[in-house]
Amino acid sequence: MFALTDVDFFSRISLKCDPENAVLLRERYISVLPGYHLSKKHWNTVLMDDLIPDTLIFEWIDHSYALVFAKLPAKIRQRIP
Repeated sequence: MFALTDVDFFSRISLKCDPENAVLLRERYISVLPGYHLSKKHWNTVLMDDLIPDTLIFEWIDHSYALVFAKLPAKIRQRIP
């Protein structure tokens, strides 16, 4: 799992993040909070309040996916394009 969101309102999205970067993002952006009901060390919750550019959020989604993808067994990674 690399992302969690509510499908009705899309008011926030929780993304996996490396621990050091997670803290930096929380300090830099008021809309980035510790992971809601998740490991505060590895997850951030981003409020979708238009204070953060979409391009940056897309980068964070890609980063989250890459972290999870890298932890998959090699056999599974090879099957995913």
